[in-house]
Amino acid sequence: MLLPLLLLAARLDPANTAIPYRQPQLAAAHGQVAMTFGAGSAIYYAASKDQGRTFGAPVKVADVGAVALGRHRGPRLAILKHSLVISAIVADRPANLPVTGNLKAWRSQDGGATWQAGPAINDVPAAAREGLHAMAAAPDGTLFAAWLDLRDKGTRLYGSRSTDGGATWRKNVLLYESPGGTICQCCHPSLAFDERGKLYAMWRNALDGSRDLYLTSSTDGEHFVPAQKLGAGTWKLNACPMDGGAFSVNQGQITSAWRRDKTVYLATGNQPEREIGLGKDVSLAQGQRGTYLAWTQESSLQVLTPADKAPQVLAAAGAFVHLVKLPDGAVLAAWESNGAIETKRLD
Repeated sequence: MLLPLLLLAARLDPANTAIPYRQPQLAAAHGQVAMTFGAGSAIYYAASKDQGRTFGAPVKVADVGAVALGRHRGPRLAILKHSLVISAIVADRPANLPVTGNLKAWRSQDGGATWQAGPAINDVPAAAREGLHAMAAAPDGTLFAAWLDLRDKGTRLYGSRSTDGGATWRKNVLLYESPGGTICQCCHPSLAFDERGKLYAMWRNALDGSRDLYLTSSTDGEHFVPAQKLGAGTWKLNACPMDGGAFSVNQGQITSAWRRDKTVYLATGNQPEREIGLGKDVSLAQGQRGTYLAWTQESSLQVLTPADKAPQVLAAAGAFVHLVKLPDGAVLAAWESNGAIETKRLD
């Protein structure tokens, strides 16, 4: 039986059903709740004024010719105290995206009504063409973006920070390069800041034939500690699963979730990982009541809340769910649903 918390739903339908809404990403900070997503060659923004219960009409941020979408690609959103920032990997036309894709950011200082484009964040042209990236905001408004970088042979994790609300970005820094010659070539990275402004980054490695998740951190956004593997098990795989996992940090404690083979796992702090269920494309958020997980299992979406002993069905059909903690302590889920975007509060 579904709990009442799973019945609070909203839906954003595309104006043109031939151009589906894809890859929603939520953000919540400074009392605001909003999302970004892609559709065709355009990037969109939509805001909620009632803690994620409903969303207003989407605003077109930019039409860029081609925007990286699919398999955890797509735009990212950060809500700052006095501005909004959206990042995405784009090119001037679809045929050029795998060749000349660059990571760019757009800023709004009027609540999302209008947006201004900034320069490329990757300082080597086309280095971000794989199309997979993450962006996060620190409590003081510092932004950091990280992406799979192809400026040299093999795939590395590079990043850059902004201290002026996304108007300009610092010289690119290397977060990690694998002694095996490449990290996993098409699994998205994840970023998070803790309460004190310490930055954490997670990605899937390719090391000694294994495709496991690794974590590093930095106090200044320029120097990163040696990477540490997450979980005791390993996944021997001579391929890229295109699935990068998720994590959160609270008072220095890391809670992470990822896919290994056909199973989703959860690990908290130094405790052994725990098998959650069959699936992929997991998202994680720390709500007021504890850890919330959502993921894809075959064609349905599953959710595990702190009140659940076993997973529940979040949606009978859907893909690429994303979770975020709301200002009121609840958690909001958003996902692709047959060309539209659906959202549900998990109170």
